[in-house]
Amino acid sequence: MPHPEPRDVTETRSAGPITTVESLREHLQWAIELEHATLPPYLCALYSLDPSRNPDAVQLVSSVFVEEMIHLALAANLLNAVGGHPRLDTPQMLPRHPRPLPHGDRSLEMSLVPFGPEALEMFLRLELPARAGAPVEGDNYETIGQFYGAIEQGLRHLCAELGEQAVFCGDPARQAAAGPFMHTGAQMTAVTDLGSALAALKEIVEQGEGASRDEVWDGDEDVFHPERDEVAHYYRFQELRSGRRYQRGDTPRTGPTGEAVVVDPEGVYPMRPNPKVADHPLGSPIRTAQEQFNKTYCVLLHQLDQAFNGSPKMLGAATGTMYALKAQAQSLMRTPDGDDTTAGPTFEYVEPELRG
Repeated sequence: MPHPEPRDVTETRSAGPITTVESLREHLQWAIELEHATLPPYLCALYSLDPSRNPDAVQLVSSVFVEEMIHLALAANLLNAVGGHPRLDTPQMLPRHPRPLPHGDRSLEMSLVPFGPEALEMFLRLELPARAGAPVEGDNYETIGQFYGAIEQGLRHLCAELGEQAVFCGDPARQAAAGPFMHTGAQMTAVTDLGSALAALKEIVEQGEGASRDEVWDGDEDVFHPERDEVAHYYRFQELRSGRRYQRGDTPRTGPTGEAVVVDPEGVYPMRPNPKVADHPLGSPIRTAQEQFNKTYCVLLHQLDQAFNGSPKMLGAATGTMYALKAQAQSLMRTPDGDDTTAGPTFEYVEPELRG
């Protein structure tokens, strides 16, 4: 089956272009919210997998999750670079699921579901490459690539109009940078000028939909398979859906023709879709565990908020919190919740004074 082709926005025009630094900052905050919105669904799919029975799927989904965390950091670096202030520890970050992407096409809903066909279809729609000639879209965007195309267009326009120094007025000390991460060849790099900003945008878009319209690769080296390039997110999910890996010579149109990707549907915990804390009575074991997960997740948001607002070293603490979240989520996934389902994390916001 032919697959959609990645974006080409070079000859297109944006409706409502970004023409002020204030609008640019607003859109970069939306970018942070967009990147964060992908994390709860990816985590539910990842932690519903039994690693011993589904090592291929765990490897692929975890690699996407790590790169989405890097994209979140790059979006925060972009906002800091233009004098903005990233906001992560807010109720707006965790609306009730299912939910649309922030300022995106409302027909795409993000749900908390276990790994399986429904999750894969959601992820493929999320990471869908824009069609050739698609316009850049700063609001109600059809694809993520079109949204970042609008930001790129705005950055170029403002630098031409005001000068780079006026646009990139942020404190360089607020930039979060780090070396290589596990599961990915991606880099979290500082943003200080137009060149580094465009490189950050390129990294985000190419890791999602591929480096060019006729390739499935994202331009990085595959850390698990150094002899080949890394497959973009959209095509990693195609590998999981088709049960085969891409190999040299494969294209978006051919689909993957390489070695088998083994998925054992029996090795997936049947998490109840879109769980809510309110589904269970106060003081019940599942509700108590879900409330504790939500507190831990909001601590993570607070740590990320601090990391991107003047304390970059807090990223280390955030990494530690991620391990606690993993243990709490996996424990929920193994807890029966009736009707042949198990419990799961609910990703609901907890006010700071209630985190205890």
